[in-house]
Amino acid sequence: MSARELGRLFADGGRGHRLPAGLPPGELVWPDPGYTRQGNAIRPAFWMSEEPASGEDWRRMREWQPHSGLWPVLLDESAQPWGVGQIVPDDPRQIDHFTAEGFMAEVWEEWVAQMPPDALEELDPFGAICPGPAPPGVLKAAPEAVADWLAGELAVKGMPLGLVAASRGADALAVMGWQGALHHNEWMVPLAAVVRSWEDRFGARVVSVGFNTLDLSVAAPPVDPEHALHVAAEHWTFCPDNIVQGPGDLQGYAEQIIGEHAWSFWWD
Repeated sequence: MSARELGRLFADGGRGHRLPAGLPPGELVWPDPGYTRQGNAIRPAFWMSEEPASGEDWRRMREWQPHSGLWPVLLDESAQPWGVGQIVPDDPRQIDHFTAEGFMAEVWEEWVAQMPPDALEELDPFGAICPGPAPPGVLKAAPEAVADWLAGELAVKGMPLGLVAASRGADALAVMGWQGALHHNEWMVPLAAVVRSWEDRFGARVVSVGFNTLDLSVAAPPVDPEHALHVAAEHWTFCPDNIVQGPGDLQGYAEQIIGEHAWSFWWD
């Protein structure tokens, strides 16, 4: 990536940002005009490497983020949506208008209203009453170290590296225009607000995104059944498919995430 290309990723031209030596070949990714909110793209959404990246590539760019202003993401399924521009970039400042608590309460009320009474058993012990966001977890390791570990685990799939003009992974989801949860929530900005909250409460970091997938590292996972159940309730509002098409209820899902340092989400 040249200095000129780097500057095009930022609204202010990228003043003060710089790249490390030895960045692999790649290209800027532009949204297709049919997918942008205004019908045209003012600037590219992100940069993508031509070849698959290693976990070490991810780690190096993560460490360099304060200098480059770019958050690294491993990009699953590079042909679609990235190669055809099926992305809808948003201004990350809009994330400030949403909260994890507000999103969770809204989705809980909407989905419960559509569920038959006997289906509420899936949400035991909460039922129709939204429990609100779970308490923070306790760090078991440095968030950056856990993120580097997960990047190494995922990179074996052979994914290109994306670089997004954002200071944190949650904001990168909006800036790059990721649409993976479109069938659950039409606008990605409120979901980014939830991920911001997980970054703060659980030491989560965005590591990889795909056509309809999201992988987060988690440095402070729930480690007891009650806390895991509360976190499972959050995940149900964020990605119902994880539970509905997985174990089928919060209790079973909570058993899956307890003590786990990676959260993977998939939307049908």
